Amino acid sequence: MLKTSTKQDRYSAVASLYHAYFTGLLLTLALRKGHAAAGDLTFHVFRRQHHEKFLSSFEKLGLSDLPDAVACAQYHYLSNGVGGVPVEYMYESDDKAWVHFCHPRWIYDGAAICGIPLEVNHGYLKGWYAQNGVSLKNPRLGFVCTSQDMDGQYGMAGYFKMFDHDLAPEERLQFAPGEIAPPFDPSTTPTLDTSTWPEERLQKANRNYSMEYAKNSLIILADIFGPMEANALGGMTAQLIGKQFYRSTADSLGITGDSIEGFARYLAGMIDGHDDEVEIEKDGDAFIVRQKGWRLMRGTGPHPTSVFDSWNQLWQGALAVHNRYLVLEVLQRQDYGDDCFEWRIRMRKHG
Repeated sequence: MLKTSTKQDRYSAVASLYHAYFTGLLLTLALRKGHAAAGDLTFHVFRRQHHEKFLSSFEKLGLSDLPDAVACAQYHYLSNGVGGVPVEYMYESDDKAWVHFCHPRWIYDGAAICGIPLEVNHGYLKGWYAQNGVSLKNPRLGFVCTSQDMDGQYGMAGYFKMFDHDLAPEERLQFAPGEIAPPFDPSTTPTLDTSTWPEERLQKANRNYSMEYAKNSLIILADIFGPMEANALGGMTAQLIGKQFYRSTADSLGITGDSIEGFARYLAGMIDGHDDEVEIEKDGDAFIVRQKGWRLMRGTGPHPTSVFDSWNQLWQGALAVHNRYLVLEVLQRQDYGDDCFEWRIRMRKHG
């Protein structure tokens, strides 16, 4: 059966799946490759996203005319808020402004926080926060981290600060665990202009937030480990996440039962939740699903085969829960130069 779902339902399903995938990947690497490997991934993912998003978002968020330290803190408050991440912002002066990432931590969802090593936190601090001054061409701007979850403090907190001297590369990120963030006053925080950020745009931005982490993780995995190992690590994680989150995403899409058509509708709903063009066609006892465009990887590439192969395991994992007697065959691939991704869903043959 297929119940009605809204575009927001489909956006929400995609966002939750990719959010879980990124968290799962951190756990997979920490367990199977070690703490340093998990830290390397976050460093490269956050550095890549920094170069893609940081400066280009300043004007969108209305930060262009603010002092650099204040603008950086407000950036993290506003951009993470769009992604559904709870963050506090505290202004201290034009040269010093705080951020505090509150619990529950979005990036370490649920009990996953217990399996995340400190190196992951260091990775994204170095990848993004330590790079702000470089991107803004301000050699005196640095970030001071005052609290981290994994060393028993109250969350992830710190402040952007204008120092009285040009900072050496190793000074751009500093640690001061004895300092505590000042109280948060919601009445003093910046807000987005609702005329330029209507609800529909916020919903799409929330989905995009999770998609960015998944996209860059799939790309960086191949850069760090090579395609074969990237597919093993990324594909294994995708299989597990597809299985673990099938029920909740299927509920969001209004999918019930275990029919071939039901999974075709599930896959089509998830594709539509990316804003890619999708069509379904009955093929005898089977169903064909075609995806034209790949918004997840738009503007990137060419990619090694591991990027699609790992990503496709999300749907293979979901199918194993929907109905383990069905198979999902890939007939066409856009990363091979075909016009679309094409899957056939059919009953497994016995004999």
